[in-house]
Amino acid sequence: MRTLILLSFCLLTTVQVHAKDSPTKTDVLIYGATPAGIAAALNAARDGQSVVMITQYQQIGGLVTNGLSNTDFHTFEGLTGTFGQFSNRVHEYYVQKLGEEHEDVKNALRGTRGEPHINRKIFHEMLSEEKSISILTQTRLVEVLLNRAKNKIQLAEFTDHSGQKHQFQAQIFIDATYEGDLMAAAKVPYRVGREGRNEFGESLAPESADDQVQGYNFRFVMTQNPENRVPLEAPQGYDAEMFAPVIPLLKDGTIKTVFCSRKGGLYKAHLPPLPNQKHDINDVSRNAVRLSLPQINNAWPDGDEATRQEIFDKHLQHNIGLLYFVQTDPRVPKVFQEEANTWGWCKDEFQQTGHIPEQLYIREARRMVGQHIYTQQDCLNENEDARARFHPNSIAIGEYSLNCHGTGHEGPMIGGKHTGEFYMATPPYQVPYGVICPKEMQNLLVPVAVSASHVGFCSLRLEPIWTGLGDAAGTAAALAIKTGQPVQSIKPRDIQRTLHQHQTATIYVSDVPTDHPDFAAVQWWGSLGGLHGLEKKPSGSPRGKHRLGQYYEYYLGHNVKLDQPLDSETRQRWKEICVEYELPINIDNFKGTRGDFIRHANQTSN
Repeated sequence: MRTLILLSFCLLTTVQVHAKDSPTKTDVLIYGATPAGIAAALNAARDGQSVVMITQYQQIGGLVTNGLSNTDFHTFEGLTGTFGQFSNRVHEYYVQKLGEEHEDVKNALRGTRGEPHINRKIFHEMLSEEKSISILTQTRLVEVLLNRAKNKIQLAEFTDHSGQKHQFQAQIFIDATYEGDLMAAAKVPYRVGREGRNEFGESLAPESADDQVQGYNFRFVMTQNPENRVPLEAPQGYDAEMFAPVIPLLKDGTIKTVFCSRKGGLYKAHLPPLPNQKHDINDVSRNAVRLSLPQINNAWPDGDEATRQEIFDKHLQHNIGLLYFVQTDPRVPKVFQEEANTWGWCKDEFQQTGHIPEQLYIREARRMVGQHIYTQQDCLNENEDARARFHPNSIAIGEYSLNCHGTGHEGPMIGGKHTGEFYMATPPYQVPYGVICPKEMQNLLVPVAVSASHVGFCSLRLEPIWTGLGDAAGTAAALAIKTGQPVQSIKPRDIQRTLHQHQTATIYVSDVPTDHPDFAAVQWWGSLGGLHGLEKKPSGSPRGKHRLGQYYEYYLGHNVKLDQPLDSETRQRWKEICVEYELPINIDNFKGTRGDFIRHANQTSN
């Protein structure tokens, strides 16, 4: 036996790694140190389980520490559980360092827009507080050994950066990779590509099925601050003629600026800026020039290491080469060149990888075929209700739009247009346990490469939602270990109970936040259907008043109004719920407010 010691950003992790013929044992093994993987690790460890989390990358945190600092969500009320705790701690970091009224504290938007290295610091601090969590970085999955008689993963073998092989046995395995690599190695059924419109009746699906996945690109972090700015260098394989077609687009006004906040530029620099004069850089939707390259992405999900490296390198070449061309080529109009040269990498970000993120933004790869396939209908209004379809087995929430940056491309790379692109507003929605639970594999959970159609996945593919699913995966893993049951036999009601105690929502509520004394009771009542039917679907947009960029006030029709008296219609609906769930409550004679009844019902049921 040898001891492998990994030192990464003030967190010292020691894992006892055994020889190949003597696997290392742990309660829970998580492959993928994404925010979902971190959430799963924290929840399992808090419930007393030993956890080993493994990532092939140098750093933990997935895209949230690799450039995606402009986190996609619409309302702060939708951020609960680990993601809410994480963003609160990022906010407190900046407040302690800069003071409550500092402009950078405001720019960080309650901690949801932290600098990558600060996000990483906070994740490490959270993990270090749970002593039963061990982390291995730069360690890649090699193969999975199955016990087919029991439909279980028996062990998983990995190779570290030195080439040394290691085997791990666990009671529960969690695949938290963006690609679903552990799931695929375990022979769990999955899909890649788009379903045809008729399969699930989705209006946003194409007429016929194909193998297209949503486009990828890098989420660079850049600055115009000369004191922290690092100049770009030409990427490997740079060819100026590749980018020459952008010149007429600059001259004829198709492209109005190099960096824009919404549209009209080559690169999207999200506003407000990140703290310390930095910007999260992204693809410009519906633009004549794109950073995302869906025409070369399709081979990534099932691709081997060499295939993925080739796709990674092509994105580097295009995403960096375009800006380098505008900065340096004499044919570029002076006004654009001058603007471009005010931008560069950040000296204090991604220092181990040349100031460039080590991960590509994988928006979609494999999707498990699990107990529930999440589709477009799952996140749309149910009849005339303000709320989306009711899921009594909900273990997470989402509140972002159906959003696809495109799955194909017509015409030249520069000057053509993406196909398969869509954006549709939705009300907040629930996500049932079946999306992370395989049909048969008894000791595996998948909170990222979840069970969904292509369209449905385009609503679930955001870090706060994945993190919520990671919360549920860690909780379900602990329950499976304690009860000795397969993951398919774990009751969602038991998962919900623990999540609610940990301030994690399973239904969106605008007026009962996580620190409210009635949070757990209201969430419980919502899990029984008590919050559906309280409000009608808004006649216009479901979003509240616009705040800034993509951020809004709370969604309309999603408040509980605890102080409101019980009207006859609500009393009758809630009576039906009491009968359905055999709650020993006589609501006919109950006098009090909605809040009084929910508290009484919760206390009586427990």
